[in-house]
Amino acid sequence: MAEIASTPQEISAKSIIIKAAIALVLGILVMLLPRPDNLTPEGQRLLALLTVVVILWVTEAVPIGVTALLAGAGLILLNIQTAQSAWAPFASPAVMFVLMIIMFGVVLSEVGLANRVVYYLIKFAGIKIKRLSLILAVGCTITSSIFHDATITVIMVFAFVPVFMSMGFKPGMGHRLPMFFFTLIPLSASAGGFGTLLGGGRNPLALEILQTFSQGKLKIGFMEYILIQFPICIVTALATWGVLWLLFRPKEKELKGIELADPGPMSGPEWGVLIVFAFTFVLWFMGDLTGWHYSIPAAFALLGFCAPGWISFRTICDKFPWESWIVFGAGVSLGVSMLESGAGRFLAETFLPVLDGQPVFLVYYGFAFFGSFLSSLMSNSAAVALMLPITLPMAELMEMSPQSVAMLAPMTTSFIMLVIGCPPTIIAYSTGYFSQTDFIKVAVPWCLILLLVCVVSVMVYWPLIGFV
Repeated sequence: MAEIASTPQEISAKSIIIKAAIALVLGILVMLLPRPDNLTPEGQRLLALLTVVVILWVTEAVPIGVTALLAGAGLILLNIQTAQSAWAPFASPAVMFVLMIIMFGVVLSEVGLANRVVYYLIKFAGIKIKRLSLILAVGCTITSSIFHDATITVIMVFAFVPVFMSMGFKPGMGHRLPMFFFTLIPLSASAGGFGTLLGGGRNPLALEILQTFSQGKLKIGFMEYILIQFPICIVTALATWGVLWLLFRPKEKELKGIELADPGPMSGPEWGVLIVFAFTFVLWFMGDLTGWHYSIPAAFALLGFCAPGWISFRTICDKFPWESWIVFGAGVSLGVSMLESGAGRFLAETFLPVLDGQPVFLVYYGFAFFGSFLSSLMSNSAAVALMLPITLPMAELMEMSPQSVAMLAPMTTSFIMLVIGCPPTIIAYSTGYFSQTDFIKVAVPWCLILLLVCVVSVMVYWPLIGFV
C-alpha cells in the first residue's frame, strides 16, 4: 500500500507539537540545573519560564497572544508572582499608554490624516524606494528624539498601510517591500529615542541614577545632554537605514501602482483630530509642570476624538490589534518579575564581571550588549534601572568615566532583538506584515552592528567635545 502523504494541517500540527515540546524540555532543564548561590529559587523558575516563552514567541508555535497570556499564567503557576502581581503589569501605565497610542493610529487612519501625511511625504521624497526610505529613516530617528518613539511609529505605520494595500500587498503574504518599510520605521524610531531628555523615560532615569551614585557631584543639564547624545542620532539613523538596505533591500525600485490623489482641503474631522493631537503634545511637553502621567493627556485625547463624533469608539476597538497589546503587557510583566525575583541581577552579576580587565572598547561593547539584551526582554527604562547600579561601580573600579557609562545606557537600550522589546516594534508587528522570525533575522544583526557604531561613535566623538 502506498504511503498517504501528510496534509498541510498534519504537518503544521506536528511542527507545533515539536516546537512546543522543545520549548518545554529546555524550560525544564533550566529549572533542574544546580542553582547558583546568588540566584533565588523564584529567579531560577522565572528563567525557566522565560526560556519557554521566548522559544514559543520566536518560533510562533502558537499565536503569540496566547503565549503572552500563558506567560502571565506561568508566573502564577510556578509561584514566581501572586496573581495580582502577575496580571497588574498588563494594565500598567506604560502598557495603557501604548494601548492609547495605537488607538491614535486607528484614529489617524480612519479620519484621513494618515493618508495626508504619506501624500506629502511622497510628494517631497518621491516614489524612488531608496530615497524615500532614507528620508523616512532619518525623519523617524530625529523626530523620535523629541517626541515619543511610539507616537512617531504609529503615525508613519498607519500612514503607509493604505499605500501597500493599494499596491496589492496584503498582510501575511510575505511581501518584501512592506516588510522592509514596517521594519525600518520602528527600528529607526527606536534608534532616536536617546537623543534628548524628551525622547524617553530611560534618559532622565540614567541621569538620576548617575547623580545618586555620585552623591550629587555629577550632573548633566538639558542642553548638555543634547550636545552629548543628539549628534550620534544622525549616525544611528544613517546606520539603521544602511544595515536594513543591505540586509533587506526590496526588489522594487519605485512605489508603483499607488493611488495617491491630492487629498484636497482638510475636512472638519481632520482639523478636529489634528487640533486635539497638537494639544496633547503640548500637555506631554508640560509634564514637568502639570505633574501628569503621560497617559492622562492620551486619555483626554481619545475623549476629544470621540465626543464630537469624529470617530466612534466602537470603530477604534473593532480595528485595534489587541494581540500585540497583550504581548507588550506580557513583556512588561516578565520584566517586572526579572527585577523582583533577582533573575536580572543574577544575569548582570554573572556576565558583567567577565569584562573586568578587558580593553576599553570591549568593556563598552559588553556593557552595550548587556543593556540591549535586557531591553529586548523588558522595558528600556527597567533595563537602565537594572544595569546602571551594577555597571557604575564597575566603571569606577576600572578607572572608567561613570558619566560615559551612564550616558551609554539609554543609548544602547534603544536597540532590541525581539519584537516584544519596545512599543514601536509591537505597533509595527500589529500590521501583520511580518512575523517574529522575519523580524529577528533583521533585528539581531542590526542590533549588533548598531551597538558597534555607537561604541565607536562615543569613543571618537565624546573626547572631541571634552566629555570623558
